[in-house]
Amino acid sequence: MKNRNILSIMALFLSFSVAFAQEDVEETESSAVTVSGSVDAYFRTNLGAPNKMPGVIDGTAPGTSFANRPGFSLGMVNLILAKEGKKAGFVADLVFGPRGEDAVFGSPMNAAVNGSFGGSAQIVNQLYAYWNVSDNVTLTMGNFNTFLGYEVISPTANFNYSTSYMFSYGPFSHTGLKADFALSDDMSAMVSIMNPTDMTEFNFVSTYTLGAQFGIKGVYFNFLYGDQDGKLDEDLDTDGDTSAGSTFQGDITAGFDLSDKLFLGLNATYNSTGTGEIVNGTTIEDVDGDAAGFYGLAGYFQVATSDALSLGARIEYFQVYNGGLGVIGLDADGDGSVIDVTLSAQYKVGDLTIIPEFRLDSSSEDSFTDSDYLPTKSLSSFVLAAVYSF
Repeated sequence: MKNRNILSIMALFLSFSVAFAQEDVEETESSAVTVSGSVDAYFRTNLGAPNKMPGVIDGTAPGTSFANRPGFSLGMVNLILAKEGKKAGFVADLVFGPRGEDAVFGSPMNAAVNGSFGGSAQIVNQLYAYWNVSDNVTLTMGNFNTFLGYEVISPTANFNYSTSYMFSYGPFSHTGLKADFALSDDMSAMVSIMNPTDMTEFNFVSTYTLGAQFGIKGVYFNFLYGDQDGKLDEDLDTDGDTSAGSTFQGDITAGFDLSDKLFLGLNATYNSTGTGEIVNGTTIEDVDGDAAGFYGLAGYFQVATSDALSLGARIEYFQVYNGGLGVIGLDADGDGSVIDVTLSAQYKVGDLTIIPEFRLDSSSEDSFTDSDYLPTKSLSSFVLAAVYSF
């Protein structure tokens, strides 16, 4: 019955998308396959805190993604193959290196099922094909980066090299089917049905996640809802396995050019996951209990001082509630917060962008380690990154 309902949703999804199309688009001569991408590397050091921890390879660092290794470190090679036909096309986005491995952490499942280590899917950042049903409707199927959040995986599209907490603990990628609608010059919409978040290779829990987006004049309202770890039947003996329940995330992103040289970006997010409940010690009901999760708000400020040099800042407030994440120190109730202030510059030399960056993370509870290897509430650090795009 569950699979039949999913098939019904998908059929309705497709019929609605095609019905929305108002005009046919004639296929023209196919475009050539294009190649683009980037290469990045960086240096990172803590200021007033150790870069090497006893018994730990990595030093103390903010609990965010990618730019958190000590010393001279590698980012990734990003290689993007694309074909943009009039009627249809594809994108094959491949990543190699530590940043790429961290970005596609949900993609070793096929290798694990086959009893091997690693696997070619661990270099796939995006892999999808699309059909331009009309000038106003596009259907996309495959693996694509998330539509939630302000920041992205590729360092070429972020002003700051290090990433925010909201980005790091929101979804990275989805695999599924989505329909994009151009409603007018200023309005757009998207609906999607997908595997659980970051379950990129295949669906091994038999639940699906719904996504939606509505955009108007540069402001985007993003929504995601679904069980991310698999609903279990009430009469199933779980042997201690549990489901966390369904996850809801609402997200707003916006960007405004205040002048020719001044830009303001905004991101707000709220994530909530219900809790599963064990019944009689052996079975599970997938119910909403005391929700756990996180929420946050960030502002991005950038000013261009010349054609080559831009200065910018990210100011982020991030709150964990009811033990939703263990990435920062929490109090006895499972609550904790952190403020991230990141000052960055971008200096462009042709296709090369040099990014020096100072960052301060200050938390409500002890989350870091000071120079005496004692717990502390704050950490300051410096990053120098080089990003080449082609």
